[in-house]
Amino acid sequence: MTVGENIHALVGNARAFPILSQCQFFNHAGVAPLPHVGAEALHSYADRAEQSAYINSHWYRDIEALRVSAAELIGARRDEVSFVKNTSEGISIVANGIDWQWGDRVVTTAIEYPANIYPWMEQVRNRGVKLVMVPEESDAAGRRFVAIEKILEEAKDPKTKVVTLSHVEFASGQRHDLATIGKFCRENNKYFCVDAIQSLGAIPLDVTAMNIDYLSADGHKWLLGPEGAGIFYCRRELLERTRPLMIGWMNVVDAQNYGNYDYTLRSDAGRFECGSHNVPGLLALKASLELLKGIGIDLIAQRLKLLTDRLILGLMMKGYQVVSPRSNLDWSGIVSFVSTTLNHQEILLKLRKQQTEIAWREGRLRVSPHFYNTDEQMDRLVATLPEH
Repeated sequence: MTVGENIHALVGNARAFPILSQCQFFNHAGVAPLPHVGAEALHSYADRAEQSAYINSHWYRDIEALRVSAAELIGARRDEVSFVKNTSEGISIVANGIDWQWGDRVVTTAIEYPANIYPWMEQVRNRGVKLVMVPEESDAAGRRFVAIEKILEEAKDPKTKVVTLSHVEFASGQRHDLATIGKFCRENNKYFCVDAIQSLGAIPLDVTAMNIDYLSADGHKWLLGPEGAGIFYCRRELLERTRPLMIGWMNVVDAQNYGNYDYTLRSDAGRFECGSHNVPGLLALKASLELLKGIGIDLIAQRLKLLTDRLILGLMMKGYQVVSPRSNLDWSGIVSFVSTTLNHQEILLKLRKQQTEIAWREGRLRVSPHFYNTDEQMDRLVATLPEH
C-alpha cells in the first residue's frame, strides 16, 4: 500500500480510530483520543504484566526503538533525545539546567501556554532573570498574531540569553517561523527553546535545519499518544552544559551496576532520565508514532490544511470571525474563531450535547481536527453551529 493509499484507508476508518463511531472529535490540541494501535499497545502491556511480569518482554528494546523513531521525526540524533513525563518537565530542564547571570533576559510571547511561562518565572524569582513577553496583535481582518519582527527586536538585546516559543500557539493557532528565529539565535549566541506539543505529529519540524537547541513535547495531542509520555531534545553540543532537573539511579553511566556507586552522568540525553520509564505510555506512543510516520507528516500537514480551509470557509459563511493566521508560513491545525453576538459557552454545550467536541480557550472557540477526520464531519460541525 502506498503512502497515499494508506492515508485514504485511514480517513474515516472507525476501526483504526474508534472515536469516529462515538462522536465528532475536534480537540486534538487538547487531549487526543488513542488510535486502535495505541490502545492495543496498552492492552498488550497490561496482559503481559499481569501474566508474566517483565519476563521475556521486549519493553526496553521497544523503548529504545521509539527513541530512534522520535529522533528521526524531529531531525535529531538518537543520543540527543530523552523521555519526559510532559512538556513542562522538558522546559524545566532547560530553565533550571543552564547557567544564569543576574539580569539575563528570556524572550517569549504573552500568549504562551503556562508550561512555557512558569519555569522561566521561577528563574525570575530566584536568579534575577528578566522575562520579556511580546504581546499579541490584531490585523485589519481580526487575525491574532505575534509579530516575528518584535520577537527578534527583543532578542537582539545583549542580555537576552534564551528565546523560548511554542511552535504553534495554543489559543490562536499561529505557527512561528522557527527557521528564521533559530538562525538568528545561533548566529547571535542565544539559546533557542521550543515547545512543540502543538505541532509534532501534524506539521514537519527539523531541529537541525531550524537551529533549535532544546525541544519538549508530550505525546497526548497531535502525536496521538497517552498523557504522561513525551520527548525532550537537547542539542549534542549542549548536553554536558545542561544540568539534569532531577537525579536518580538512571542518569549515570553504569546504571545497571547497582552496587557500584559511580556518580558519572551519561554523556547522551539519557542523563536527563532520572528513574524508571512510563513503560506502557511509551509503548503506546511508539505505536501511534509509527502510524503517523507510516503516513508521512508532510502528507498529514497537507490533509490538515485542506480540512481547516474547508472549515474556515464554512465559518465565514455563517458570520463567525476567524482569528487564526492562515498564510502559508503561519497556518496550523488549530482554527480559533469568535462570535460577536452569541455566547461561546452555550455554543460549546450545544455541540457537546450533539456529540461534537471542540474547545474554548482564551475567549475563543477552537477546533483542531486530525488527518483522519472527514470532510463530511467538518461540514456537519459548521451546520450544527448556530447562525449569527
